[in-house]
Amino acid sequence: MIKCLIIDDERLARQELRRILENHKNIEILDDCGDPEEAITKIEELKPDLIFLDIQMPGKNGFELLEELIYTPEVIFVTAYDEFALKAFEVNALDYILKPVEENRFDESLKKVIEKINTKKEEFPQSVSQEQLGERDQVFVKDGDKCWFVELGDIRLFESEGNYVRVYFENNKPLILKSLNNLDKKLSDKIFFRANRKHIINLKWISKIETWFNGGLLVILKDDKKIEISRRQAVKLKDKMSL
Repeated sequence: MIKCLIIDDERLARQELRRILENHKNIEILDDCGDPEEAITKIEELKPDLIFLDIQMPGKNGFELLEELIYTPEVIFVTAYDEFALKAFEVNALDYILKPVEENRFDESLKKVIEKINTKKEEFPQSVSQEQLGERDQVFVKDGDKCWFVELGDIRLFESEGNYVRVYFENNKPLILKSLNNLDKKLSDKIFFRANRKHIINLKWISKIETWFNGGLLVILKDDKKIEISRRQAVKLKDKMSL
């Protein structure tokens, strides 16, 4: 069963989606929300597999809502934005349905997302339900007009810069308004390691480890970026990696 949440400030739009989803017996509607702040709370509490999300909402738009999440479910945008406006956002795996909703298009989008969710559940059956986020869970990253849904396993490094965190994946290094400490609490310690005050590294992206000053270590990632590990954290890393 796929668990979903409907987020739209228009009551009639929420009712219409509920009506359409009645034909999909493999979908369970956990709730619907008209207020973005309430929706953020419900997503963190209920951890739906999928959200149907409007973009234009008062107070906070759909992209701003996603920016505040740490756990990000699969997303289908249901929006009055036209197709060309949406393409300006470079969102990989973006799926959207234009209002008024056309049911064949809706079914097509839903089928594609369900296949993706079921594949993830088969490979990592506890990924979504755990308190900590696994490598197949995703985060939403927005930098200017560019947006991405990024699987955590593809992120090699989180680097603190003041009130922001720089996220390293592929050839991208966008900044997000999140706390490194909050990320550290949510990320699986089987995959990510708090190297020091400024860095969280993905253990699978480590290329080489060298001894460093005062009993510390120097970690070299696969992109050749070098991260210093303090003596205290070096002991934990050695234990974790059986060095």
